[in-house]
This record gives sequence, C-alpha cells and structure tokens, in this order.
Amino acid sequence: MRPVMLVATRLARFDLRRYLIGALLWMPVSVIPLAGGLVLQRLFDQISGHRAATLEQSLWLCAAFVGVEVVRGLVLVVAWSYGVYWWGAAATLLRANALRSILTARGPAATRLPHSPGEAVARFRDDVSDLVDLTDESVPLAGSTLFGAAALVIMASIDPVVTLVLAVPMIAVGVLSRLLNEVIRRLHHRARVLGAAVTAHIGETFGGVLAIKTAGAEDAVLERLREHNRGRRDAAVKDRLATDVLDTATGATVEISIGLVLLLCASAMRRGDFTVGDLALFTTYVGWLTALPRTIGGILYRLPRGAVATERLTRLMAPHEDAGDLSHGDDVWLDREPPPVTTSPPDRGDALQVVEARGLTVRHDGGDRGVRAVDLRVARGSFTVITGAVGSGKTTLVRALLGLVPLDAGTITWNGRPVDDPGTFLVPGRAAYASQVPRLFSESLRENLLLGRPADGDRLGLALELAAFEEDLAGMPEGMDTIVGPRGVRLSGGQAQRATAARALVRAPDLLVVDDLSSALDVETERLLWDRIADAARDGRGPGTLLVVSHRRAALERADQIVVLDRGRVAGHGPLGELLENCPEMRRLWSEERVAEAGERTDTGTPGAE
Repeated sequence: MRPVMLVATRLARFDLRRYLIGALLWMPVSVIPLAGGLVLQRLFDQISGHRAATLEQSLWLCAAFVGVEVVRGLVLVVAWSYGVYWWGAAATLLRANALRSILTARGPAATRLPHSPGEAVARFRDDVSDLVDLTDESVPLAGSTLFGAAALVIMASIDPVVTLVLAVPMIAVGVLSRLLNEVIRRLHHRARVLGAAVTAHIGETFGGVLAIKTAGAEDAVLERLREHNRGRRDAAVKDRLATDVLDTATGATVEISIGLVLLLCASAMRRGDFTVGDLALFTTYVGWLTALPRTIGGILYRLPRGAVATERLTRLMAPHEDAGDLSHGDDVWLDREPPPVTTSPPDRGDALQVVEARGLTVRHDGGDRGVRAVDLRVARGSFTVITGAVGSGKTTLVRALLGLVPLDAGTITWNGRPVDDPGTFLVPGRAAYASQVPRLFSESLRENLLLGRPADGDRLGLALELAAFEEDLAGMPEGMDTIVGPRGVRLSGGQAQRATAARALVRAPDLLVVDDLSSALDVETERLLWDRIADAARDGRGPGTLLVVSHRRAALERADQIVVLDRGRVAGHGPLGELLENCPEMRRLWSEERVAEAGERTDTGTPGAE
C-alpha cells in the first residue's frame, strides 16, 4: 500500500492551500448537524411538556432548525464548487505525468504501452479517477471525526450506557472493511482489465470499419463485443457487490443503532429519565454518526482500488520512474495563464556528420524474429537505402536506430559520441521519421503537418512540394483546413503517406528517415518525390541526409549505399552496381522489382522504360 499512499499524499500536497480550504469548508457541513440536534431536542421537549414554552418559542425553534439546514446547504454548495477545481487539477496532474513519461522519458515507449489505445484510454480515465477519489475521500474525514467526538460527548452526558452500545456496530463495520480489503482489490483489478477490453474493442472496431464491412464480419465483431461485455458485466457486478456489502453494512448500523436506542431507552422514558427530546437528539445524531464509519469504510475499500490504479498507471511510465514520479510536480494551470510553450526545437549545436550503429540486435518476444548484429553507417549528405524481402527486419532496424524499440545489444553513435537513449536524442531537428503506417489525427491537414509547431508558409509550402502533395492540395476545396478524418480516412493511401512525409520534412531535420513510402505510391509518384528531395538537397533547401526503407528502383538507383537484409542479417552492402554483381539476394530482389514495376505500369497504362 505504500505506493498508493505516496500518490494520495502527493495529490493532497500539490495544491495544499486549496486542499486545506476545501477541507475547512467541508468541516461545517459535518459539524452543523450538532446544532440541529440540539434544536430538535429542545423543540420536542417543549412539545411533550418537559419544558414550559409558548407557541411562539416553539415556532422560533422550528425556524432555527430550518435556518441551520439552509446554512448547511449553502456551505455544502460552496464546498462542492470549490472542491471541483482541486479534483480536476489533481486528475490533470496524474494524466500529464503519465503522458509526459510516455512521450519524453528515456527508453522506448512501445514496451510500456498496452496492446491497444483503448486500454490506455481506460487507464487515463478510470484509474486516475480511482486515485483522486481516494484522496478526495479524506477531505470530509476531519469534519466527521469532529462531529463524532462532540456528538458522543453530548450523548454520553445524557446516557453513557446507550452511547457505548451505539459504538459497537460502527466497530464491526471497521473490522468488516479490513477483512474485505484483499477481495475488493482482486475483484476491482479484474473489472478494470475487462472494462478496458471493451473500450479497446470499440476503438479498434471504429478504426477498422472498412475492413470489417469488406470482410462481411459485422456479426462476428458484434458477437465479440457481446462476449467482452458479458465478461465485463460479471466482473463489474462482483466488484460492485463487494463494495455494496460494505456500504450496506455501514448503512445498516443506522437502523440497528436506532433500534438499540428504542430498546434501551424505553424503560428510562417510562421513568422520566430519558425525554422525547433526548430520543430525537439520539436518533438525529445516530444518522450523522454513521458518516464517520462511512468515510473510514470508503477510504478502506478505495485503498485496494487505488493500489490497482497505481500499478496500472505506473506500468505506462519508464522503468526508472515510480509512483513518486506519477504524482510529482505542481505545474497545472486551470485558472491562470501557463508559461509560454516552447514549440520550436532547440538549437542542438551538433549538426550531423555521421551516425553509426554497431551490432544492433533486436529480438521480438525473445524469438528469432528481428535483426541480429547489424552494422550501419550514414554519413552527412548521403542517400542510404535499406532493402530486403518482407519480414527481413527493415522496419525493425530503423525503429531500433531511432530508439522506438528496445535494443537487446549494440551501440549507436552520433558524430562519434555514444547515444545512450536514441529515443530522446534522435528527435527534431536532429532526425525526423515518416513511418510506413501513416498516423494522422481527425484534425485539419495543417494541424496534422505541424502538430503544434509554428512554421511559416514558405517552409510548409516547401514540405508539401517535396512530398509531391501540391496538386492534391489544389483539389481540396478547404485547402490546408481540410479535416482528414480519424486516421486520415478522407485521404487516399498515397495522400496519407505523402502527408506523413511532409510532416517530417517541415521539421527540416539533419537526418530524414523514411520507411517504405512505396507501399501506397505508384512508381512515377515515388520517382518524382525522390527527384524533388534530391534537387532540394543540392540547393540546400531540404534534408541532405536520407535513410530510406524501400524496394523500388527509383530509390535503389539513387542510393549512395544499399544495405540488404535477409532474415534479420546483413546480406550485403554497397552501391547498387557492386551488389548486383556479388549479392545473390540483391539480384533476386532487383529482378522481382523489375517485374512488379512493369506490371504496375501496364495496369496504369504508363509505358514502360527499360
């Protein structure tokens, strides 16, 4: 429980002033019923004849009771309104720290992210709420404790025996909460996992609507969703049942306590030692006294939930980070202007001369797939192509070089200097990456290219020109303000890939890494793209150093050096002419590509050029 207590303590302290003010505002909400009970005691004693009073005095007591409740209601509204800000800020702090770690912490984020975006969204939504609710539950604790102590003193002064008996059910609730602690933790963890599976399935369904309709798999997808929902429902029912047992047991103490008061006080009331006003006070206080065991019980059953949430959120963070980093800091600005955001990459001061990799080894899931003992040297101004058959490890190699997947072995250097964490080092403006699978957001084309970075129109226009996108842009009525849709569904495959290339180009990197643009481009479009990038490099307008994954002749013929991969190992490297002479794998790939390009030209009606 230490990590969850650390997080809860940090959340209370990160905006301590607001947290304490909120606690002080909640204290009258819990304490004001003391006055209401005393007013009722006096009122019922007057009505029953134990105190002499006029009708006017009784009416004034009724008005006083109403006034007490109105004041309590007003304080409750103010306390709730004030506490909402703290709740939102605390949740934002946790989400910001987890997201910061995913995006900027050392080490590849791919090893920490769950199997689907929906699972990550579930953690950011549900697990954050569990942790903030745990901390928030401590706010009314001081008021409930103060009310309980004062109420017990008042009740003990009237009848100590009855007061002592009333404490027994509350002690039983505390013991039951302790016994159910581990059960609640286990059930809640399962409910969260299965709930995240539903979220993940829905997200993947919306992302693959076209594939589902094409395959005629609608019924299968719906049945899988029903299956996930059945599992989630069963787990949620068990989780809710465990917590409701505690809530019900706590609530039952009210009825039990009132019953005990009636049984024990009946004889005293016959003797006149226990008045109707005393009974009204006891029954009023009994209901409010349960706030203390309810609060304590709430904290006790939220503790295992918080432990589950802490574990799931810290799993998103880097290996060297823990629960302290999850709740660290106080940089949340919800009602004031934040500091200016630095959106331009800093001047690195170490322009690329040469980047080298020695002995890079990546094994997927500990098996044979991946790359093994690969050496790679990319000098400034060079055009390097990595090629190979499907599954030879091309994408794995460039992702390992950029720190997007963890290395099992090997070293990377930049200008002869070791790079300990390439994921945080090879970033704009040192390097930019256009991936094989375009990652676009349901925003405007402009936002997808800039991603918050300021860029003048000339630089943006140059990036679109180099990516051979200007004609496509001219055909869009809304131009750069065109909404591309989720994952770029309003763009063709080739447009999405060239938009990804333009996004990398607009960052003016020293090293441009491009992973297989040819998967959705025709031969002539890809040739045009490489021609433009090469011309811009000669003029000093574009990136002069390229590392490209491709099997297309347009890229292979332009390359200064080619690295041929075969089943994760280097089968040959050097200029195209040398490889065609001494590398059988290169000759095989070259022959297959000539046949494929000839077929593509025939299909599109483009005359071949041999």
